[in-house]
Amino acid sequence: MSHPLLIIGTRGSPLALAQTDMVAAALRAAVPELAAADAIAVEVIKTSGDRILDRPLAEAGGKGLFTKEIDEAMLERRIDIAVHSMKDVPTWLPDGIDLPCMLPREDPRDAFLSPVAASIDALPPGAVVGTASLRRGAFILARRPDIKVVNFRGNVQSRLTKLADGVVDATLLALAGLRRLGLADKASGILSVEEMLPAVAQGAIGITCRTDDARVQEWLSRIADASTFAAVACERAFLRVLDGSCRTPIGGLARLGADGRLEFLGRLARTDGSRIFEARRAGDAADAEALGTDAGEEVKAASR
Repeated sequence: MSHPLLIIGTRGSPLALAQTDMVAAALRAAVPELAAADAIAVEVIKTSGDRILDRPLAEAGGKGLFTKEIDEAMLERRIDIAVHSMKDVPTWLPDGIDLPCMLPREDPRDAFLSPVAASIDALPPGAVVGTASLRRGAFILARRPDIKVVNFRGNVQSRLTKLADGVVDATLLALAGLRRLGLADKASGILSVEEMLPAVAQGAIGITCRTDDARVQEWLSRIADASTFAAVACERAFLRVLDGSCRTPIGGLARLGADGRLEFLGRLARTDGSRIFEARRAGDAADAEALGTDAGEEVKAASR
């Protein structure tokens, strides 16, 4: 067998592999050299975030836990590109690694899953909601201070199993992930953006490569989605100003209208949900980062 032209690095969860398949299919369709069956290989890399399941990400070190080992493999030239859920990508990338490409974004909203209720408001008093996300926990408590929020880690399938076993009364998962796994029917309901503002970059798949790899950069340019890129750039700029990590309950969503204008809503919450600080911005997609940065400065000043 000939050496593959492109090696893709990914985490090994069913969702990560499904997203990697989407990227490989897009590249095969857009790049004739990659159409052959053996042109693309996949390397599964176990990350710290996959190994540490006994405590919240915030305590274990935050977002970089899902990317560190993959970044190292790329810089050591063991892989050529990496596929990431953009909400797991730290706001600062290591030297030598570029993020030139995102696929068209899936629905960014959160799905609500529960055998006992169809929404957060319909949960019985004192219900237990499992989530590993400080954002989801804080926004739930802001709406329902009576609810008990507990740490709930693991991949989508293991969380669904725990929910079915009655470990918690409800949980929340990204609708995008459920759809990509063919599990959207598991959702009891879909939460509106106002009710549960998504994580920054939720629903977007990002592809990183080495900064100096011109061949791969050109290939990725053929599948990159400009509107997703602009929206996520705005959201990540908001996050960057607030030093966003898994230690801070932050939500943000930018949407591109038919007129090319970007509308952004960003929120920062106290961990216990006692206060929420919000900023909204609208402007040209070309100013995406500036809009997000400006919104972040407003929220930062208000929350001091």
